[in-house]
This record gives sequence, structure tokens and C-alpha cells, in this order.
Amino acid sequence: MCQHCPTHTTNPSVTLSVHLPEWINEVVDWQHPLHSDDDKMALAVELARQNVLRGTGGPFASIIIHRTSGQLLSVGVNQVVAQNNSTLHGEVMAIMLGEQRLQTFSLGNSSDEYELFTSCEPCAMCMGAILWSGVKRLVCAATGDDARAIGFDEGPVFEQSYAYLRNAGIDVVRGMLQPEGKAVLELYLQQGGKLYNGKADD
Repeated sequence: MCQHCPTHTTNPSVTLSVHLPEWINEVVDWQHPLHSDDDKMALAVELARQNVLRGTGGPFASIIIHRTSGQLLSVGVNQVVAQNNSTLHGEVMAIMLGEQRLQTFSLGNSSDEYELFTSCEPCAMCMGAILWSGVKRLVCAATGDDARAIGFDEGPVFEQSYAYLRNAGIDVVRGMLQPEGKAVLELYLQQGGKLYNGKADD
């Protein structure tokens, strides 16, 4: 039997636990509202940068903000390699933790509106997660091309994908603080970060 395969004597897991790195609260001031788009994106990019510098995951991070109050609902940093889970992208982490905090399966279930700022344009999986999350606004820094340039496979994401989000009522802004987001990707490459494109031996 393959060394990676479960043995017949081991029961499959029926629980799953995901968590953010312990340093998050050193960087995030949960009580301080963020009102400008630049400040919101700066936090998302800084979380991605810290994830790289501290060696706790990939060069991607996202935050979810209440649109009116500027209050931070949740944050997410890439945890794919750290927690052995291909779905733990920054956007997905932020969405899951935000919905858990509000105890709802959709951030669009009330009159409150939330927006998601992400340090890089979403991959195919995260595009779907954003669509179903209920957020009303998506703001991106680095581009998908920036991610592909260092070796990441973003999957089938097209201009029509963004049009679909807009048609579903999600405001989309791309390229905000793009140089800063791109710099985090390049830092990850310079530091020899793992390119996790669906193969454990990449």
C-alpha cells in the first residue's frame, strides 16, 4: 500500500479544524475601523507579506470588511501547505471565518453589506467561493498574471468570470495597490516558497 494511503485499521476523520497563524493578532487591530480603500488593501497586502516573512504560508491574504462601518469581520491568509488542505486559500479562509463569526452560511443574508479585499486576483476556486459568499464588493491588488508569472496556476479565470460576478450584483475593482501585491509574490519566489499547484512534490 502507498505510504500516503490510509491503512484499513485507521478510521477516516469526521472532524476538521482550520485556524489562522498565531501572529495574526500582532498585525490586526480588530477594534480599529478601516474607511479608505487604500487602508483596507494595505492590510490585506501586509498580511500576505507577513505570511511569507514568517514562513507560515503562501503569498496571499484577504480581509472582509463591513462596508458602512469599516469594521473588520475576518481575515484569511493562505494555509494550503501549512495545514495540508488545497482549499485553504486566503479568500476561503476569510469567508469561512467570517461566516462562522456571524453564524450564517451567507454574508448577504441581512441588510448588512460586506466587501472582500484580496492581495491578488482570485483563482478559479475562490471566484466561486466569492460568488456564493454573499459579499457585495471584491477589490483585488496583484493580477492573475502576476501570480502566473512566479509559477502559480490560477485555473480557468476569464474576463467573463468577472462579468459574471458583476451581473450577480458584486462590485469588482481590480489593480488597487497592484505593485505592492506583486512585490509580495516576488518576495515569495525569492525566498524559495513552495509552488503548490496540485502536486505534493512541486
